[in-house]
Amino acid sequence: MLPRHHEPIVAVATAPGRGAVGIVRASGRDLAPLIAALCGRALQPRHATYLNFVDAAGQAIDQGLAIHFPAPQSYTGEDVLELQAHGGPVVLQLLLARCLEAGASIGLRLAQPGEFTERAYLNDKLDLAQAEAVSDLIDASTEAAARSASRSLAGGFSAEIHALRDRLVTLRMLVEATLDFPEEEIDFLRQADAQGRLDAIAQQLDAVLDRARQGALLREGITVVIAGQPNVGKSSLLNALAGAELAIVTAIPGTTRDKVSETIQIEGVPLHVIDTAGIRGEADTHDEVERIGIERTWAEIERADALLFLHDLTRAGQADYEAGDAAIAARLPAGLATGARLVAVYNKADVAPPPAWTPGVAVSAKTGAGLDVLRHRLLELAGWHASPEGLFIARTRHVQALRRTREHVALAQAQAALADPALDLLAEELRLAQRGLGEITGEFTADDLLGEIFSRFCIGK
Repeated sequence: MLPRHHEPIVAVATAPGRGAVGIVRASGRDLAPLIAALCGRALQPRHATYLNFVDAAGQAIDQGLAIHFPAPQSYTGEDVLELQAHGGPVVLQLLLARCLEAGASIGLRLAQPGEFTERAYLNDKLDLAQAEAVSDLIDASTEAAARSASRSLAGGFSAEIHALRDRLVTLRMLVEATLDFPEEEIDFLRQADAQGRLDAIAQQLDAVLDRARQGALLREGITVVIAGQPNVGKSSLLNALAGAELAIVTAIPGTTRDKVSETIQIEGVPLHVIDTAGIRGEADTHDEVERIGIERTWAEIERADALLFLHDLTRAGQADYEAGDAAIAARLPAGLATGARLVAVYNKADVAPPPAWTPGVAVSAKTGAGLDVLRHRLLELAGWHASPEGLFIARTRHVQALRRTREHVALAQAQAALADPALDLLAEELRLAQRGLGEITGEFTADDLLGEIFSRFCIGK
């Protein structure tokens, strides 16, 4: 641990603003001086005690509940004191200031973002995947994401990683025993069935990786950009997908000058949908604000995970309009089409039904026709195919670590399949595979990564 991890900490643990109840939380190795100063007496462990929180002169700052969680039976694994007071910001700041004053003798300081959960991880109350799930549960934007984060916090994801790690460790032991005692002339690959064990590990790893990708989708979602010429119905489509009037809709070209964003959910998957300014040629753009809006549209298209290229069926066949669509299509990033991330959407199907040969998805933003088809197409683009029940939340770093692990297992499989395998290389690939799994739970994690992870937490958690 770093020296700062031995210092007692305190913070307001509830969100800023006014509320019925607010919590000030402290954690450290010995909080007896703080408890005596604030509460005037010792507290029965894990029992809520109603009393006055007093200042240095013995005057009441507020009345509320005080709870003492002695180490190691606490969230952080240290002594924890929670003061549950009235949720006014002034009251909570007075309590916080009093804690810092009373705790000066023991070195009490303000907690950094995520430091309570970081200590829970450092004191083996949570592994790293569970610690991250705390933040994911707080930040969950959909019900499915919240339930999946709760499963990860309960250890569902970690249990799968530990099961894979245990199988790799067993196989490593057998391989390295053969390396250490070559005189035994053990036909390791035949007797230990290394190939069969590796195949089973690879199969289990593929299943976990697939579920991790789905969990990452629940947490992060994808960014979907709606683009097209002016007045094709981009803002109307955003409003229809969101079920609310988010963007101004008029018949005047160039109404949308800047992007309008909204996060919607489809089957629990968050989709960050961005409505952009209508695109037309520079020769047709005389308004400086509209020109800047079009530049921003192209910037959003470059960053998009998926693009809805919106067409107007009522203007199909008009030379100027078709030329405008062709100019947009020619400038689109090649990766959108080759990566199957481009969807042609034909709007106003209620007025001008699409020809039978029309590719893509035909919709009416006005009546809602075709929107269900479009929603399912967006889920396909996102790569969603699993039911959220039973999924665990995951992060991009988890998926990347699992992919690295899978690569090392594949190399180990290739080595084990040789007629005369190099057991030292096989052992090294298994070691690297185990290390990849350890990065997820925090067994092999750099301090700078820990700092990055916990700095994104809220203060007080």
